[in-house]
Amino acid sequence: MLFMPLSALQTGDGFYTFDVFGVSAVATSEIVYPTWGLFVLVALVSLLALITVFLYKKRMLQIRLCLFNAVLMLGFYGFFAYLIVVMKQQLDVSINVRIALSFPVICLILDYLAIRNIGADETLVRSLERLR
Repeated sequence: MLFMPLSALQTGDGFYTFDVFGVSAVATSEIVYPTWGLFVLVALVSLLALITVFLYKKRMLQIRLCLFNAVLMLGFYGFFAYLIVVMKQQLDVSINVRIALSFPVICLILDYLAIRNIGADETLVRSLERLR
């Protein structure tokens, strides 16, 4: 998502791309409306997912970080929707979404599956500790 456009905007006088860095004109590649908040959210989600993978010995912390990551992804969608509404009010634009906007939905599904299986691993480990 850091390197792909999230949507394409079209106004009466030009075409713009909307990525995590901001809205930029297609002709000049100049950022017209910066959106650093989206960049921070995407970078934080990516970093948190990478850190969570290596915490396999601390399963409860892994579950908490996965839940926090899911909340951040939902916050990404909320902030993106807010920015689109603001742009629609200020300018008369038509919006075409791109495939990169579906990646957080896929990550949310995978996060849910990870939480469910980490919880199953935790219950298995706790049941085996009772047998000792």
